[in-house]
Amino acid sequence: MRIIYVTACMPFGTAETFIIDELNELLDRHKVLIVPRSPGKPGPHATSLIAYTRREALLSPRVLTSAVGRFIRMPRRVLNSAGCVLRTHSLIMALRNIAVLPKALWLAEIACEWKADHIHCHWAGTTATMALIASRVSGVPWSLTAHRSDIVGNNLLSEKANSARIVRVISQDGMRMMLERGVEANDKLQVLPMGVTIPPQGFLNRPTTNVVLCPADLLEVKGHRYLLRAWRTLKDRGIQGELWLAGEGELRGSLTKLVANLDIASSVRFLGTVPHASLLELYSNGMISAVSLASIDLGGGCHEGVPVALVEAMSYGIPVIGTDTGGIPELIKPGTGVLVPPRDAVALACAMQLILSNDCFSDHIGRRARQHIIETRNIASVVATLVAWFGGDCDVSVAALGDKLEARV
Repeated sequence: MRIIYVTACMPFGTAETFIIDELNELLDRHKVLIVPRSPGKPGPHATSLIAYTRREALLSPRVLTSAVGRFIRMPRRVLNSAGCVLRTHSLIMALRNIAVLPKALWLAEIACEWKADHIHCHWAGTTATMALIASRVSGVPWSLTAHRSDIVGNNLLSEKANSARIVRVISQDGMRMMLERGVEANDKLQVLPMGVTIPPQGFLNRPTTNVVLCPADLLEVKGHRYLLRAWRTLKDRGIQGELWLAGEGELRGSLTKLVANLDIASSVRFLGTVPHASLLELYSNGMISAVSLASIDLGGGCHEGVPVALVEAMSYGIPVIGTDTGGIPELIKPGTGVLVPPRDAVALACAMQLILSNDCFSDHIGRRARQHIIETRNIASVVATLVAWFGGDCDVSVAALGDKLEARV
């Protein structure tokens, strides 16, 4: 199958690392052309994917020339396609859709020239606007994966859902949000979680020093301040070890000050942006005792989906701690990790203490976590399901294909 895969920026920039395994699995089995809506500078996470990418700025001369040519050849179809994305409830949203129109027409040209069988995009916002217009102009069927913030934005969700061959949400929480925004419940609207490549073996070597890792950008929704206060509580209880924060973001300055105020600077490390491959090496080399996210709900739909950061750690058998918010409870089932209330530093501290001080408990939930991910989020099964949906077979499920596919473990 020849698949055009539209992203926001991947493989450029530092975001969308959760897409990497899906792209690599697709590339192993199909012809894939990656088209980022807004490519920036090359990032640290997926440089190998650049060879399969068509990089073009949003309003480059090539994009504009292609758009004008397509309009001259088929003005009525272009105008009809453009008109459908202007019927939004927001002038700002309409302007954003107009901004991607030239690149959508360029994408339609690419889809025809490349003889694409299908166009798939991540995010239901302007990347989906691009894919929708490109599909209508080129005649190539399309689909989308919606996450969380893009669902909240509600950029013509119903229009896109009606046009797409399949609308994938990554969690039941995402399904609920789609239905609340008027998307029709039918066979085209499906839940399919993001998958990960299952490592050949789990977490075997316990670190000589306790290390808790938080792999999350330094943003309010990630709840780092509660994690830092929990770490202060652990220090007061005499628990030794280090807390590593992997990520960058707008809260770096305020979190650095909080670390100083809590007097925990000697045991807290800000790692900055860690390349995805390096992060996985920390897991495979037995450097991490536990992974913890202290995510919170900011209201208005601003909360976690299902963090792939936790999924990856679980696939290595590393114990995880998450909060009961967003889609996280769909991931951390009883016995596969520790779930605590959001905004509760004491509960976070108790969960970390339990894992760091009880080897039997830690090993048990690590093994069960890894098995849970093998059974539900093996990237081979996830991608096989996705591609079956691209071909129009909406009856195929991850479980059904998982029975037929050998887990890569």
